[in-house]
Amino acid sequence: MFVTALVPLLLAAAPAADGVVVPVAQTQSFADDPAGVPANADADDPAVWVHPRSAGRSVVLGTLKEGGLAAFDLSGRTLGRYPAPAAPTPGAMPGRYNNVDVLGGVPVGGRARELAFVSDRGRDRVRVYEVDARGSAAGAAVVRDVTDPAARPVFSASEAEVDGQRTAYGLAAGFVGRTPVVVTSRRDETRLALLHVVPTAGGTVGTAVAATLDLPSSFPLPGGGTWAPCGEPGEGPQLEGMVVDSRYGVLYAAQEDVGVWRVPLRASGFGEPVLVDRVRSFGVPQTYDPRTGECAVSGPDPGVGGRLLEADAEGLTVAGRYLLASSQGDSRFVAYERTGRNRPVGSFRVGAGRGNDSVEHSDGAHAVVADLGPRYPEGLLVVHDGERRPAVGDSDTTGFAYVSWADVLDRLEG
Repeated sequence: MFVTALVPLLLAAAPAADGVVVPVAQTQSFADDPAGVPANADADDPAVWVHPRSAGRSVVLGTLKEGGLAAFDLSGRTLGRYPAPAAPTPGAMPGRYNNVDVLGGVPVGGRARELAFVSDRGRDRVRVYEVDARGSAAGAAVVRDVTDPAARPVFSASEAEVDGQRTAYGLAAGFVGRTPVVVTSRRDETRLALLHVVPTAGGTVGTAVAATLDLPSSFPLPGGGTWAPCGEPGEGPQLEGMVVDSRYGVLYAAQEDVGVWRVPLRASGFGEPVLVDRVRSFGVPQTYDPRTGECAVSGPDPGVGGRLLEADAEGLTVAGRYLLASSQGDSRFVAYERTGRNRPVGSFRVGAGRGNDSVEHSDGAHAVVADLGPRYPEGLLVVHDGERRPAVGDSDTTGFAYVSWADVLDRLEG
């Protein structure tokens, strides 16, 4: 049985005022435009790869949807761009990279490897890249594609079904004990898949589905009846932001219009999910308007929503003693205790300063706690910026911002 809306959440009052942190650096901006370089690039999700021998040469990877994958140094300088696959046949969907995560020391193919995993929502695959420790040196490739050429779709039964785009969407990687795993969600569905990392021919790397889990699409209300998040007919309340907490053997997954789930992980599958926080609009009746393509409130608020997360609940990351969640609807980041019942402990915004833009409507986030040099002595938080300014014409303009983890700690603990 799912532990959902029938069980009261451990709520804390919202902070009197959000702290504000300022980026240390930011990447170039990307435009979702056919004339852009790369074309149709829409930044979405970052991951930080820590160099095993020289932390100052660590690399940030970021997905750009149809623009593929990009690599950046710790100053935000672009080191390389790696295109998503072209459409395999006329009329088929091309590759479209959604989420990325990194995993070091993966024992696959007879040696420990530094790997990055990417959800290709266009082709319903998990793409695998190997990170080269020389990659931050001039002229060296940062990553190379080592995806199994025979990789099959994660969720779709056929290539025709792939083009329907109920495909691999959110993604997180980690270890369960000594077993490397990848978890991915399905677009417009509530399904999660647990995949094992497997060696394939010629040094390539594949993934194999080991288990699936369907989270709820509707929820009981304390006064009777049920509530389901509003959406376009036929589309379920999907999940995207996820993180595997390898230290404690759990997955955190953000269901965009619902809240944040904690799911125990085993190498063979998933444990019992617990909803640890809800978005503010949880339980509010809404009705879809086909004329506008939007949902509008159609009844009174029953008062069962959370206090801190404004839908969509998006990017998740763990660092130190904290779990962070992107409250995309109001451009904030909410911090929770990483253990116990994940009690919320504070929030902050990423404001403009040091010549860098503020961060709005953030999707993905990734934090690491390590000394990465004088700008990041306690670690680094990289977040997606959904509204990079100045904009480029009429196109959506996006990028990634780098925040010193020491500055985050000052706001949460100072």
